[in-house]
Parts: sequence; C-alpha cells; structure tokens
Amino acid sequence: MSVFAFFRKFSVVCMLVCACGLLCGCLPAMPLPAPDVPASQRLALDCRTLLDHRVGKGVCGCWGALRPRYKRLVDNIFPVDPEDGLVKANMEKLTFYALSAPEKLDRIGAYLSERLSRDVARHRYGYVCIAMEALDQLLMACHCQSINLFVESFLKMVRKLLESDKPNLQILGTNSFVKFANIEEDTPSYHRSYDFFVSRFSEMCHSSYKDPDIRTKIRMAGIKGLQGVVRKTVNDELQANIWDPQHMDKIVPSLLFNLHSGERTESSRSPSPLQASEKEKESPVELTERCFRELLGRAAYGNIKNAITPVLMHLDNHSLWEGKTFAVRCFKIIMYSIQSQHSHLVIQQLLGHLDANSRNSATVRAGIVEVLLEAAAIAASGSVGPTVLEVFNTLLRQLSLSVDYELTGSYDSNIGTKIIKAHEERQLQEAVIRTIGSFANTLPTYQRSEVMLFIMGKIPVPGVHLALLSAGSEPEGIRMIQVMLLKSLVQVTAGFQTTNMLTALPNSFLEPLLSFYLIEDPENRLLVLQILLSLIDRHDNQPKFENISIISDISILKLKVDKCSRQDNLFMKKHGQQLYRHIYLGCKEQSSGRQHHEALFALLGLLSVELANEEVVVDLIRLALALQDLALSTDEALPVYNRCAVHALAAAYLNLICQLTTVPAFCQHIQEVIEVRQKESPHLLPEDVFIEDPKLPSSLEKVEGDLLFLQSKITEVLGGSGYNTERLATPYVPQFTDEDRLSKRKSIGETISLQVEVESRNSPEKEERTPAEEITFETLKNAIVDSVGMEEQERERRRQVVEKFQKAPFEEIAAHCVARASQLQSKRNQIFEITIRPPPSPSGTISSGYGQTQSRSVPIYEMKFPDLCVY
Repeated sequence: MSVFAFFRKFSVVCMLVCACGLLCGCLPAMPLPAPDVPASQRLALDCRTLLDHRVGKGVCGCWGALRPRYKRLVDNIFPVDPEDGLVKANMEKLTFYALSAPEKLDRIGAYLSERLSRDVARHRYGYVCIAMEALDQLLMACHCQSINLFVESFLKMVRKLLESDKPNLQILGTNSFVKFANIEEDTPSYHRSYDFFVSRFSEMCHSSYKDPDIRTKIRMAGIKGLQGVVRKTVNDELQANIWDPQHMDKIVPSLLFNLHSGERTESSRSPSPLQASEKEKESPVELTERCFRELLGRAAYGNIKNAITPVLMHLDNHSLWEGKTFAVRCFKIIMYSIQSQHSHLVIQQLLGHLDANSRNSATVRAGIVEVLLEAAAIAASGSVGPTVLEVFNTLLRQLSLSVDYELTGSYDSNIGTKIIKAHEERQLQEAVIRTIGSFANTLPTYQRSEVMLFIMGKIPVPGVHLALLSAGSEPEGIRMIQVMLLKSLVQVTAGFQTTNMLTALPNSFLEPLLSFYLIEDPENRLLVLQILLSLIDRHDNQPKFENISIISDISILKLKVDKCSRQDNLFMKKHGQQLYRHIYLGCKEQSSGRQHHEALFALLGLLSVELANEEVVVDLIRLALALQDLALSTDEALPVYNRCAVHALAAAYLNLICQLTTVPAFCQHIQEVIEVRQKESPHLLPEDVFIEDPKLPSSLEKVEGDLLFLQSKITEVLGGSGYNTERLATPYVPQFTDEDRLSKRKSIGETISLQVEVESRNSPEKEERTPAEEITFETLKNAIVDSVGMEEQERERRRQVVEKFQKAPFEEIAAHCVARASQLQSKRNQIFEITIRPPPSPSGTISSGYGQTQSRSVPIYEMKFPDLCVY
C-alpha cells in the first residue's frame, strides 16, 4: 500500500469517527425540531441549524480553521438561542478586528448582509435584530476611508428591512438608518442614492395600518426616516439634491399630512393623565413639527420656492385654506423657521398664489389673505422685499375684484358661473384691509409715505380717473371702492410717527384727501377724519379726546404738549386755512352724526396740542365762534340735532382752549356761559347731546344773551394778554376755493361740475371776476330742450321791432337812434382811453389838491430825452 493511499483512508476514518461522536452526543443538545415535522426531515433540519450557527465546531471543526477569520468572527457573535442577544465578548473581537483591518469592512458587511437576507427569508427575526445591532456598532466604531463600501452593504440591509411587510422590521430598519444619518463621514460618496428611502419613508408617513398604535409607530418611523435623509443629504453637495421638486413633493406633503392628522386626533380625544404620562416623550405632531422646522431651517435662498410650493399645493388639494387655522399654523412654522432675510420670498409666493386663486371662492381667498396677515406680522421690518408697491398693488387688485363680485353677485370660474355670498366677500374685504395695514407696519416711514400716496392715487374720482374699476362700474361700485381704499389708508396711517408734518402730509396727499371729505357721504367723511387724526397725532393724545365733555381741569388728561417746531409753523401757514375750512364745512353737513362731531372735536384738540402757536390759537378761537354763528344761522337748513351738536362742540372746544392758553379772564367768561347753559339750556352742552338718546327741543329760537360766547368779550380779554386783537375781532369766514365745488355734489355718481370763468378787463388797475357759471348736465339738457322756445322768442322780438318802426312817430324813432349813438360813442371813448394811453412823462408828476400824485400826459414831440438816448 502506498503512503498516499494510507493517508486517504486515514482521513476517511477520522471523518467517520467525528461524525459518530457528533451523533452520539459529543455536541451539546441541539434544539429539537417542531413536533409536527416528519421524522425524515428532522436530521436535515438539525444539520442545517448546525451549519448555520455552529460552523467551526463539532462535525465541522476540522474545517473551521480553514474558513476566513472575518466569517468566524461574524459567526461567533450569534448565540444559539436568539433570545440571549448579541454575544458582547465576540462582538468586541469583531470590532477590534474591523479597526485593525479596515480593508475587511466591506467583506464583513457583505457577509452580514448575506446572513440577514437568509434570516429574513426564514423568518428568524431574532437573528435579524442581532445582525442589525452588530451593523450599528460597527458603523459607530469605524470611521475610515473604507467605510463607503461597508455603508453600501448596510443600506442594502436597511432596504431589505423596509421592503418587508412586517411593521417591526420596518421600524428596525428606520432606527438603524437614523443612527447612520447622524454619523459624519470623513470621505465623500459619489454614487450613493437615497431616492428609495425618500419614497419609502414618505409611504410610511401615510400608513393606514389597522391597529392605531402600530400605525402611529410606523408613521413616526417614517417621519424620523425623512429627517435622517434630510440630515444626510442637505449639506452634502455630492449627494442628490434633496431640494429638487421630485423629492420635496414627497417629503413636505408627508409632514403636513401627519401634522394635520395629529391635530385632529388630539382634538378628538383627550387622554387620561396616566396615558399622557406614558406618552410624555414625544407625540407625532411634535415630532413632525420639529422635523418640518429643521427642514426649513436648512433651506437656502434658492431652495425656498421648492419648499413652499408643495405646502401651497397640499393646502389647495385638501381644501385647508377655508379652515384658516391649519394654514395659519403651517406658515407660522415656516416664517419662524426660515432665515429672516428670506421672509419676503414666502410673502411673494403667497401673493402669487392669491392671484392664481382670484377666481376661487371667497373663503379660499380669505384664507390666503389671513395667512398673509400672519406672515407679515411675523416678518421682520422691511421683509416685504424690493417690490413694496407690487405687494400693495396685488392686495388692492384683490379688493377691487371682491367689490365687483359682490356687486354682480357671481363670477366666472373654470367650471362655470358661481354665485357668491355677500357676507363672505365682505369678510374677505376686511381681511385684505387688515393685511394692508399689517404690511404697512413692517415698513420704514419713508416707504409708508410712498404707500399712502400710491393708495391715494388708486381711489377713483367720478369723471376723472377710475383707477381700479371696470368699464361698467356703477356709482355704488365707485362708492364702495372709495370706502375700502380709505379704510386701507386708515390701517396704513395707524401708528404713523413723523417729526415733520410737511413730509407726513404733503400737498399731493392732503388735497385729494380733503376733496373726498367734501363728498356727501358720511362714511367717507368719517374715514378722512380718522386718517387726519392718525397723521397729526404724534404723542398719542388722540385717545384723550375720544369723548366730548366739559372738563373743569384738563390736567387729568395728562396731555403731552411739545413746543411747535419751525416745520410745524410752516405746515400751518401753508395748510391751516384749508383745514379750518373743511372743519367748518363738515359741521354744515346735515348727514353728520355723533361720530363725526367727536372726530371733529378730536381734530381741533390735536391741532391745539400738536401744531398750535399764537396765530393758530387765534384762528381756532375764531373758527369755534364761527361754528356758533353757523348753529344760530337760519340760512342753513340744519336739523335741530346738528345745531345742538355744533353748539356743544364749540362749547367743549372753547373750554379746552381757554385752559390751554391759561388766561384767567378768558377761562372765566367761558365758565360763566357754560354755567348758564347748564341751568337754562343743557341741550347746548355735550353731556346732553352726545348720548344714546338725547332729549332735544323741537326748535332752537331763543339762543341768545348769556347763552352765547361773545367775540367782543373774548377779544377784549385776550388782547390784554398780547394776542392779536385785530385778528380776533374779525369774524372767521371760510375761504371757498375751486375744490369746494365738490361739496355741492348730491350723489357720488354725479359728474364733476365744470366752471367757466370770464374775466372783465374794464379797468386797468383792478380785475374783477364774474361769478363762475356752472355748466352741468342739467344745464346742457335744458339748453337742448329750450332751443325751440328760444327761436320762437327771437321771432316774436323781431316782429315787435318791425312793428315799432312801422307805427311809431318819427320823433320817437329819432330820439331812440340818437340815444343809442351817444351811448355807442361813450363806450368807444372809454375803450380808447383804456387801450391808447400815452406813456408817463419823464418830467415827473403833478400833485392833486388832496396831496395825491397824478401822471401828466406830455406829447411825444415835447418830451426831453437824455443825450445817451438820442443819436
């Protein structure tokens, strides 16, 4: 027998011996197969288990030393019973080996992946958990250049778990991925893709598992997974851009879905204190909000649009604008999470979305406007961005559309004509107005002034410029637009602070504003007064003048009074008379009510406190006395209430101004008149007029004597204190100008009257203007209708002239002709005297008998010229 044959037989014998030892119980007891397994399969199952988990021991011990070391180390971390968990001692050996030989990491990962795939297929979930725990520990311990190949195996195993239909495996894979996402890799990866994970985690966020507890766990795992994907990719320029629309369209709606469903769940059930303490860690809503904030906080300038667009689409698709609450909460999270310098991008996207939904229902548009309102309030100063006027132009355009929809009662949409609800449109209009004010509050003073002028330019004036109205707009539409835009101005001017009234109320703004005050619409007049009060009040004195009353000591009002500056003096010199005139005209309006008189009293008080110097005080006192005369006048057809209100207004203001001037005699006279009125005519004082149900007499015929403030007495007492007595003694007469033609308008729809002025030049020293001839629509109509009658009158006049020359005596006809000839000659001489005047004489002038000088006419040939003028 040869040597080789001997060794071959010896090896076969050794193998048989080993096998017999194994079968005879040399190995520890193996777990028995299930009782229902046929006896013919039990040996195969035992061998399979042995080969899977006892490699290198027992029957295979003779070959164990021939297996690669990394496989032996990996096999050794798995216990016989999976419930025992990971063998920590062997895991430490594997970790040390991986750190010592990092080039083996990829093989270790591939082998672990192979074992995990086999265990998943055979439903041995205990060993699956052990494999994932080992992978997590290796990932946390190893940071080397070879980690990328190991990560590929790791992600492959995570993907295998996420593809499973078992919730526990999905949650296990998600937790491992989250741990991996928190690891900062030293080397970049050029080929790794996370598209599958974005899709799978988003799908888990929408899980509809039957068991609510398991469903919540799956959704929370999906949220954590998305958070991990964002953390892993957002700062890695070599990775796929997570901000691409294809990814954002999955991530953002998934987060919003959980945020909204979590809100509904929490509102529908209130957990007991015990349940609340058990779930105290973190609710799905809190986790979703934290993830959403983290996502937005990492958004750069160029990524804001891709992050916000899915939010808008989600709110559209699920009709969440109408409820307003969830939409407002979403954008509060957005505005507080993004970088402050990017806030204007969010606002611009909201404005664009509002325009895109201009033909949607009023509730949807109102929801978007409410979100804009909240976003503007959160945004920092100046966050509206460079297109400030475009923002207000968009809002004003929406306001105009809402008014048109309310008037027409319907609007055309993509699916046909829709009937609107008037109360919804009015709610939308109020929301737009509030939003305009909110935006204005974020602007600096100079930009707010531009916005005021911009809005003023949009207010339509009948017959002049219909800026925001459609071609078929009716007078009611014009009035509604005027009211809405004036309300917008009230919001913009609220809280407006300026040190220079000339810049706060420039002529280009004040004149059109006051022109709307003269329109016979009480709502318009009240809004104009509110705008003026906001602009003039610079020390928050307006609330102290809200109620008209007789105050015995104004020190309790704690008025803030500063010295009138030079700019304020210039403003009052330029516009003071204009303001006085409109206060006077406002009191003449029959439609003025309690609110109007209270606003006029506040305006008089603010002028006295904010802009008054000695000259202004005198003019205001004259104005108050003129108002008293207005209430006494029988020429004005004022109702009894208006007369009593004007008397009360004048009394309250004179009581205020006398205490501001601190002239004792002036105060004494005012107090005497007030005391007499309290005894005899309390209806002439504000306490009995400006109440809910005033008790007034049927007529005012006996207001005289001690019931009136006397201009002569006031002039006398103030003259002793250095005031201009000549000006005080002159009654105030309003200076009517061309713009006052608007006050004659009886409705908002009338055409503005044209005025034709004819100048007379009969005298060279003085030019007199004839009364302006008012040409209105009625005038032109009468001219056309009466043309036939005028022709008949002209024909009759000619007949009478012919008859007179035929029948009258010759002497009468001759005298008539001579008279006409002499009259014609005198007119001709007058014209010659005016037009052909010789130049003044160089020799000087002559004196008349009264000490006056008269020019002496000298013929040209007698004039003496200087030598330098003659050649």
